Amino acid sequence: EIIYKRALHVITENDRVLKALEASRDKKHNIFGKLMVASHCSLRDNFEVSTFELDCLVEIAIKVNGVYGSRMTGGGFGGCTVSLVKKDSVPLLLDTLKEEYKAKTNGKECTCFVTSACQGTHVVWTNGNVQ
Repeated sequence: EIIYKRALHVITENDRVLKALEASRDKKHNIFGKLMVASHCSLRDNFEVSTFELDCLVEIAIKVNGVYGSRMTGGGFGGCTVSLVKKDSVPLLLDTLKEEYKAKTNGKECTCFVTSACQGTHVVWTNGNVQ
């Protein structure tokens, strides 16, 4: 049962990554967001590395208008979540997370960071040479 659930997560996560790559290329944010949530659910249910607090953050985030998706990130058993959000919905998300998380966790506070996606690591060529 446990080995099956772990393998199920890995196999379905591989499929989600391929679908997410396609959705990202096609700028299909709704599909990408649904894949993020599906990934979180699998990490929670099959890989069993989520926590009550992470689940709360994801549940709160995905109810906010303008949030495409959310999931835990990092090694599990605590840490943080990442959410894909329309730019103009960020203030609402931050306010909602801080307020509702505190209410659901007996006064615990969450720290939020806002960032933007970028190309990431890549090779830069200048005049035919790697820089």
